[in-house]
Amino acid sequence: MSAGSSDVRVFVRIRPTPHFAQEIIRLGEDNKLVDVHLRKDEKLGVVNNKRYDWSFKVDGILHNATQAAVYDTVAKSVVSRALQGYNGTIMCYGQTGAGKTHTITGATENYKNRGIIPRALQQVFKEIAEQTDCAVTVRISYLEIYNETLLDLLSSMPHVPASDTQMTIVDDPQGVFVKGLSLHQAADEEHALNLLFEGETNRIIGSHTLNKNSSRSHCIFTIHLESHSRTLSNAKYTVAKINLVDLAGSERVGKTGSAGQVLKEATYINKSLSFLEQTVIALADHRDHIPFRQSKLTHALKDSIGGNCNTVLVANIYGEAVQIDETLSTLRFASRMKCIPAESIVVERYDPVRVSKNLQREIDHLRRELALHDTLTKRPPAIYEPFTDNQIAEINSQVRRYLDGNLDDIDIINLRQIQEVFFQFKMILNRQEQEVEARLREKYTLIDKNDYTAISAAQKAGVLDPDGQLVGEVDGSSFGIGVAPFSSKSNQSLSARKSKGRKSKDLSR
Repeated sequence: MSAGSSDVRVFVRIRPTPHFAQEIIRLGEDNKLVDVHLRKDEKLGVVNNKRYDWSFKVDGILHNATQAAVYDTVAKSVVSRALQGYNGTIMCYGQTGAGKTHTITGATENYKNRGIIPRALQQVFKEIAEQTDCAVTVRISYLEIYNETLLDLLSSMPHVPASDTQMTIVDDPQGVFVKGLSLHQAADEEHALNLLFEGETNRIIGSHTLNKNSSRSHCIFTIHLESHSRTLSNAKYTVAKINLVDLAGSERVGKTGSAGQVLKEATYINKSLSFLEQTVIALADHRDHIPFRQSKLTHALKDSIGGNCNTVLVANIYGEAVQIDETLSTLRFASRMKCIPAESIVVERYDPVRVSKNLQREIDHLRRELALHDTLTKRPPAIYEPFTDNQIAEINSQVRRYLDGNLDDIDIINLRQIQEVFFQFKMILNRQEQEVEARLREKYTLIDKNDYTAISAAQKAGVLDPDGQLVGEVDGSSFGIGVAPFSSKSNQSLSARKSKGRKSKDLSR
């Protein structure tokens, strides 16, 4: 089941500010075009090849939009389709302090300002409650990538075993998963929100000039959905996941004033975002090699950027003139993301336990039908279970009596009995052939090498070769290899050897 091909959807969200640079940033009337115009630098002279105008086409612009409006525009359809079996990813990208965490998580102190993750959890459990034909299991994981190290933000939850091994990203035919990352089943919305708040308290944040609570890591909150049909008895079920990604913001050290540990974190953040951009460029250009393994971030998002996934990017930008360089960088990344192709399909799997039960149920049903048919045709009841040792011994006895001529016919009961009869025939014939071969070999082993009459008779029987050695492989019920008499064959071989010797002497001369 395919949802058709489409590209990654891109939305631009502008951080509210009283100093919006209207003379630089112009928004299209259809809310799908962002134009950036810079004044020419007169100091560079008349001949100036520097670019001053850009135009970026997107799927929507969120300017002075509420959190509810952002969710309805960006995420609502992705969550609904995930409950139908389609994978989805919502990713927030942009400069530090531009509002990524506010968009994806929201403010915990104000219910109206909650972000995409808590609203998605609410929608998931609301739609599950409205469904009557499917039973959906919800599991949650929360991954943090800090300085190229994988961390489980829910490892502090009860019943999570302590792991001595470092988490690793594993490529699997069914997708990419993080080995060692804990999965937590959520029975209701309250439990799921508790998992979110637990993970948020474990996140690593820092402070600099542009943001007092700056995320110092990339975080991926994943909702795993497994849907089983209540009405159908088949073993097929659908699985889907919703990745809600809060990327750390790109930073310019000159503006943030980072130093020490914060500077080290900024280095890792900018490096991983650079690798992410390289991956996006390769996907947009349809290159043969996509560098997913360059960083932990791109590797973890391998099956979440385009491909079999409904991917949505929210590009968070500043609307102020002082941040125009970072705004242009973010819009360029957004335009590249929009060029990535995507074709989502329903991910279906089979439950081996239910498959086994269904097959056993089908076998029982067919046996009852055969029993009913035997009753209507007045045939003796068939046996469908494997034969016991006594039953196999009885069939063997019938075959032996048939071969000895003491039994005219073997009554056929069912297909299993026919197979066993043929198997017993084959075993008895093989044993008889082996006994005949052993007696013949024993008889001709003691032949005198000078008794040409006995040797000729053995050759006619196919037991000896021209050199007087035992030959012949059992083929059917007799020896199938016949040879010429010993005298003629040996004379021919002697004359051939003599003529070959004379020819070699003549050549040597």
